Amino acid sequence: MSQQKILFLTGDYAEDYETMVPFQMMQMIGHTIHAVCPDKSAGDKIITAIHDFEGDQTYSEKRGHYFVLNASFADVQVSSYDALMIAGGRAPEYLRLNTKVIDMVKQFVAAGKPIAAICHGIQILTAADVVRGKTLTAYPAVAPEVTLAGGNYASVNIDEAVTDGNLVTAPAWPAHPQWVAAFLKVLGTNIQL
Repeated sequence: MSQQKILFLTGDYAEDYETMVPFQMMQMIGHTIHAVCPDKSAGDKIITAIHDFEGDQTYSEKRGHYFVLNASFADVQVSSYDALMIAGGRAPEYLRLNTKVIDMVKQFVAAGKPIAAICHGIQILTAADVVRGKTLTAYPAVAPEVTLAGGNYASVNIDEAVTDGNLVTAPAWPAHPQWVAAFLKVLGTNIQL
């Protein structure tokens, strides 16, 4: 397995599981992963939100854990990373308004680098206008944005993932096993037991 260097984009009120679990999984596998948030530096904390599916029309939200960033957003050079991961939750609502975030995503796409996005993280991809002609999934409430941005929205079970070339997407944290496994496959990561 060759070690990959992954940029992990998250922010305040990103979904707790969609931040903590993928970040820790990539570290466990041996990849280098740098968690960043606009206007924050290594050592700064973000607050996460816990989203759950409790039978209501949409998910419920509770305050999550603090998550400590391990890299500084201002220092990011896309050319030094092999791939991009984007957390979901409410953070993408404001992250997609940041022109540097949008520019970074466009650079990853232009370079043909793998991208994994989950839940509302797909809002950043639609805002960057990089889903045209791609088949992807997201939290169902994001489906209209995918379609309006020219993507093909795949309605899948909450625990499934969709891969289209170098793009791996999933609707929410119950899909972590399939989403991360599919992303590792795109990265060329081979785990032997």
